Amino acid sequence: MGDETSEDLLQRLRRLGYRGAIVGPKGTGKTTLLEDLEPPLAELGFNVKRLRLDDRMSSFPRGFLRRFFAQLTLSDVILFDGAERLNRLAWHRFKQQSRKAGGLVITSHRPGMLRTLKECFTTADLLNEILIDLLEAEPGTTRDAAVELHQKHNGNLRDALREMYDLYAGMAKPG
Repeated sequence: MGDETSEDLLQRLRRLGYRGAIVGPKGTGKTTLLEDLEPPLAELGFNVKRLRLDDRMSSFPRGFLRRFFAQLTLSDVILFDGAERLNRLAWHRFKQQSRKAGGLVITSHRPGMLRTLKECFTTADLLNEILIDLLEAEPGTTRDAAVELHQKHNGNLRDALREMYDLYAGMAKPG
């Protein structure tokens, strides 16, 4: 979150009426941040309801949302990862039905679905810090690799780290 604390983020979410979007490209920490919101929201007394759409599950099963919305109350908050996978009509319906809940926080690759709670992005410096920690390397020794990987993967740290894993796994010698 940079210099921002989780309390800062919760205060902003309160000001947004507990409805907001965590926005950013793939691999920039949106899902992690959404998951990090669950404990403090539960501490505030919300019942957290998690939803997720991704490459493995790109839509909800028939009738699922009808049953889901029928059970919502104002003490519920929905954390919805992958909201951009809904088409416009489905999103409009989802947003209307979610008013039954006390809150809705989504992740999306694009802004505009809800007011932006947090915009996620990465830097080559962040990737470099992660590489230093993971590789137990001396500062400065991983900088060029971090810059190259960050650029190659358009800031997607997940893909950059996956490539580093593959590189090091290929170098490992069987025991």
